[in-house]
Amino acid sequence: MRDVPEAMPGYFVGYLTKDELPSSMALLPPYPAGDSAAFALDQQIQLDAKALRGSPRWELAASDADLDRAHALGTFDCALGVAITAEDTPRLFQLLQRTMMDAVNSTNAAKFHYSRARPFMALKQSTCSPDDEDQLRGPRSGSYPSGHTALGWAAALVLAEVAPDSTDAVLMRGRSYGESRLVCNVHWLSDILQGRHLGAATVARLQSVPEFREDVEVARQELARARAKNSGPNRDCAAEAAALSQRIPGVL
Repeated sequence: MRDVPEAMPGYFVGYLTKDELPSSMALLPPYPAGDSAAFALDQQIQLDAKALRGSPRWELAASDADLDRAHALGTFDCALGVAITAEDTPRLFQLLQRTMMDAVNSTNAAKFHYSRARPFMALKQSTCSPDDEDQLRGPRSGSYPSGHTALGWAAALVLAEVAPDSTDAVLMRGRSYGESRLVCNVHWLSDILQGRHLGAATVARLQSVPEFREDVEVARQELARARAKNSGPNRDCAAEAAALSQRIPGVL
């Protein structure tokens, strides 16, 4: 790994400074008004998502809510066919974690500015991660846009560069990672769509960072070596695939 400082215990700083991050205030419109067609869709999607409570998809959403860095990076193990670990793929591990940090940081300005109420607050229903609910109600944890979606989509886009042969699989998992926030009842559909937009904007910005480009190249080599060992993922990929087959009708 590179000798990179930590932004907080256990989490590396990103590649981008605060001034280099995509501007969520410039890129995103205000969240949908209460009398808009877009908010009507937000509400309908949340009602439809209720059918997944207690299902394998609900359990996967609870797992996806866990941002412990080793756990979060394991999200893509099945899509890649190999485990991403600090021991076996250290530069890839660090590359993705730093990218995810940049992506979630790109959402902060809009989150703080709009401070949108999350669906579990508005609808007075529980979430798949009840231990997180007090923090999610906080004034600095607005619903719009989704930080989980931004970091998951950014990681998927970077993995598509590192492992182009797995592009479809990693992008599908990156998409479903964001959709887990709908299943979990912590984000509206419009939060997810704009979080995905900021994740893409972050990766576009990273393309001009030499350190990022170097890490992508090293990560490709690491992944090839890990695949050659044929160690396989650390997750139950059949169970994950079964959970992901349960979809929310109408999700864009």
